[in-house]
Amino acid sequence: MTVETKGNYKSGFVTIWGRPNVGKSTLLNMLIGEKVAIVTPRPQTTRNRISGICETEEGQIVFLDTPGILKPKQKLDEYLVKSARSCLRDADVVLFVVDGTTTPHSDDKRAAKLIRNIDKDVLLVVNKIDIADIPNLDAIIAEYKKLGNFKGGVAVSAVTQINIPILIKKIFELMPENSAYYPEGTVTDQQDKLAIAELIREQVLLSVRQEIPHGVAVVVKEFESRNDELDYISANIYVEKQGHKLIVVGGNGRMLKEIGRKSREGIEGLFGKKVYLDLWVKVSKNWRKDEAALTRFGYK
Repeated sequence: MTVETKGNYKSGFVTIWGRPNVGKSTLLNMLIGEKVAIVTPRPQTTRNRISGICETEEGQIVFLDTPGILKPKQKLDEYLVKSARSCLRDADVVLFVVDGTTTPHSDDKRAAKLIRNIDKDVLLVVNKIDIADIPNLDAIIAEYKKLGNFKGGVAVSAVTQINIPILIKKIFELMPENSAYYPEGTVTDQQDKLAIAELIREQVLLSVRQEIPHGVAVVVKEFESRNDELDYISANIYVEKQGHKLIVVGGNGRMLKEIGRKSREGIEGLFGKKVYLDLWVKVSKNWRKDEAALTRFGYK
């Protein structure tokens, strides 16, 4: 669906591409000015395609955040790479995001190879320059430029907003003239249940400092409005081992209560009303390797 607009209006889709932990989700949130993607210090935080919409007088950019590209080790990893690659089909422009604090990683090279021959305009985005070694930054950028045939590039900080306006300007230079895809004021097309599940998973990742984060999935079982002031939500947090369940629950349930409190605050901020949140922790052994479990948890 497109929305009628006048004049030399531009709109299109931009896929945010790169290996895990280069700051793609942080960049998405900064580009649209609101939080639509969860952000943690841990790699592979993003598991689903998430759209965020940026509007200016010049036009509308629909950003597609993707899971990080890496060498698959299990069924979940295979799904993440396929999910990311599916976002390339819709793209008018691809942002190849890399970490300016380090030279190219093997997964950077893997990600670059997957887009080397696509018929899309690709911009190189060197992120994290606020913490980069500035004297060596030019040399690092030169190494990344060798990975592909880029239409240009921008060195940015997704945290401090350095050069974000320049990046948006360069994207619009490559955008086609087109009507808007979404009505004015739309920030994301993410479904409510997925947004809630992601907010809960974010709090698990931030709260648990053990080995389990990549083995966590969240499924919202119920989401209903009890009245104009209160929503009821029931969600299951799935882990792969009984020992992991004990970590998430914590002594006397303290960890789960804290995860619930922080999740509830995030959900209430998202929907603007009070939330009663029921959280349950369940074990689904080795679910990341189980195609049936991946389907049940929304990864198919």
